[in-house]
Amino acid sequence: MKISVLLLLLLAAAWTGSQGMSLRSPKSQCCSKEMFKYRKIPESRIQDYKYTDPTCIHRAVLVKLLKGNVCVDPEERWFQKYLRKQKKTNSTST
Repeated sequence: MKISVLLLLLLAAAWTGSQGMSLRSPKSQCCSKEMFKYRKIPESRIQDYKYTDPTCIHRAVLVKLLKGNVCVDPEERWFQKYLRKQKKTNSTST
């Protein structure tokens, strides 16, 4: 019986990992390798962004665009520049 439960948990973890979801937080979206965009995204196309849950396999930022979402490595140079620019804009507007 213990082996069946363990096997079931392992299968659930493998399935959720392949679906790009976190096992601990079903509402949070994770990024699979196929969802990553490695080229710079023009700032005008970015509507919003949020960091994925720390329990996700791949550390990423989910970027909302007009036509869907893409994942970005938060360490990408262009994304870091975008964040600094956003922070500067937000601090001067308050």
